[in-house]
Amino acid sequence: MTQEQIIKNCENLLEAGSEQNPLYQMLYTMMNMLMEMEAARITGSEKEEHNSDRTDYRSGTRNRRFDTRLGTFNLKVPKFRNSGYVPYFMQNRQRSEEALVSMVVQAYTNGVSTRKIKHLAESLGIDSISAGEISDMNKSLDEMVNAFQTAPLEKELPVIWVDAVYEKIRSGSHVKSMTVMIVKAINLEGKPEIIAIEAMENESEATYTEFFNKLKARGLEKVWLCVSDAHTGLQAAIRKCWTGSVWQRCKVHFMRNIMATVPKTQKESFGAELKKIWQQKQGKKQ
Repeated sequence: MTQEQIIKNCENLLEAGSEQNPLYQMLYTMMNMLMEMEAARITGSEKEEHNSDRTDYRSGTRNRRFDTRLGTFNLKVPKFRNSGYVPYFMQNRQRSEEALVSMVVQAYTNGVSTRKIKHLAESLGIDSISAGEISDMNKSLDEMVNAFQTAPLEKELPVIWVDAVYEKIRSGSHVKSMTVMIVKAINLEGKPEIIAIEAMENESEATYTEFFNKLKARGLEKVWLCVSDAHTGLQAAIRKCWTGSVWQRCKVHFMRNIMATVPKTQKESFGAELKKIWQQKQGKKQ
């Protein structure tokens, strides 16, 4: 599976354009840090630093919208007294957006090396990135990942959606395909949020049980409804870990399973009729 397919799967599952999405937050932080690097090169000075060799001065910010597959960002782009400035990643939107999102996905699932961050910055037009700047970005990303993975959870959640995508991840000196497990939840106030994203060796009852036990260690005790595909190991882990919870098969996966058996020439018409089943309104009880 390609990086593009993996990200697309995450989008479909998680409605990723959300500020509660940790990948969204990481990308937002990364873009702000990249703009600060560019600003330092334009002015010849770090922010609020007194420097006799300064080449320009900051003059506030302006709001700029930047659309990505992880959502829409409203960025505060620096303005300068003597220079016009548009972030490089906004000038070359498609290529830059792909590079940024790919880096965030890698950073979350397996961390990123200083070499990769240096290569990313140079590909976005930032030359001569310093070791200190690389270290700061790496540290910020690591701190965000750790904060999300250890954040306390509510004791009770009405609904969780569980799914997995596959990613090629470096482990030691080897690159191998691993399962990236993802959980989205709705809390008692009706607020949706992503509560877990974690790379595991494979999809099995054992790995899902281990995954759910980590959610329990963060404080989650009860789930009313678990929604997932029909993976038998996942269903077994749900029964074991969330006693009393109701399991429901994800309609998106169910529809994909059905459509896979439909001849190509009939997929469009059959799919339109199939959707009507899910769109039916419940009738009044007599």
